[in-house]
Amino acid sequence: MKFTKMFKAAALLGAAGTVALMSGCAMNPNGNQGSALNGMKAGGHEYLLTVTRPNQLHVIDTETKQVLRSCDVPGTFGSGSVQPSPDGRIAYVLTNGAEDVYGFDITNCDILFSAKQSQNGEKVKTFVSLAISGDGKELYTVQNPTRKLNDRYEVLEPRLAVFNTADGLDAKAVRTFPVDRRITKIMTMENGEVILGGADLKAINPANGDTRVLSALQNWARGADWIPPDAFAMFTQGEHVGEYIMPYFTIKWNGAPGDMEQAEFWWGMSRIDVATGEVDERETVPFEFIVFNWITDPLDSNILYGAFNQLSKHDISQNKTVGVQDLEHTYYNLNMDRNRTIYIGGTSSDISIHDPDTLEKIGSIQLSGDMSTSDLRIARLL
Repeated sequence: MKFTKMFKAAALLGAAGTVALMSGCAMNPNGNQGSALNGMKAGGHEYLLTVTRPNQLHVIDTETKQVLRSCDVPGTFGSGSVQPSPDGRIAYVLTNGAEDVYGFDITNCDILFSAKQSQNGEKVKTFVSLAISGDGKELYTVQNPTRKLNDRYEVLEPRLAVFNTADGLDAKAVRTFPVDRRITKIMTMENGEVILGGADLKAINPANGDTRVLSALQNWARGADWIPPDAFAMFTQGEHVGEYIMPYFTIKWNGAPGDMEQAEFWWGMSRIDVATGEVDERETVPFEFIVFNWITDPLDSNILYGAFNQLSKHDISQNKTVGVQDLEHTYYNLNMDRNRTIYIGGTSSDISIHDPDTLEKIGSIQLSGDMSTSDLRIARLL
């Protein structure tokens, strides 16, 4: 028993420890998400977006489950991060070793925007973080710059960079503001602030740089009975119900700290309602296997789905896992369309399609190359 619990902790911490820590909020603590579902079904045609090696953006019709077109992305493969515009027409892709951003018209693959972030002797890397304003006029990245000197690399301060999407090709940042280190997954709220996922969850005003704490996570005040949580802040999803969401892992010591025999191993959930800014942070289900992401069922915010080596279904109102379906191989992320169809991708060259009620596989989409760490994003073309 002791070895099993220690192995569980080591497995998750090893998988997630290299990525930033974060927290978030509940969309609807009463589990009634009818309004969210109505929003999902309102207007527009939905497309699934992802990137594969060597470097192509794929536009997939969620009705036919077919790849409509594949767009060649300049530069070498980055992280595969994709950010759809609010009207669903433009897909912004992080590329060239996570340095450059290109914006593609998903209807014809035309490149309408580009930003080469390494400028003026600085090498800039953006780790996952892409977000766009609610009106589509501004694009945000978190830049991690270094400067190569004759005898060393100078590590510079990370910053939020703001681009005007109307600047088209060869856009330059119009504003920058200092931010914390280790920020990856970001998203905009309806009030215009940008959620910054780092050691703690913060929000920054991209007009003036004012920053506030949404939720202390690495610095939470739970005392010695809990370890600070570890979260895999890699993939962005939640647009189907208007939320920012991610899982985290923590341990509660019921005996002395470090006593694995009496410890409780927990998955936690961090999610934020992007309309209200409401933040909810809580433990969800006992840790039994690894997941890299949650998505919320639009019919009931108490139901979460996760994926890695299994597709799992959880009822967080009961702190209970209610369904598990083995997958054909490891998958890194998942998302859901307006019909609640689940898409599971990343890692390899196929997207597995599943029924949300039974978890059974109902289809597959084969791509031309492996997705590796790429996003699966839903774009609703208005």
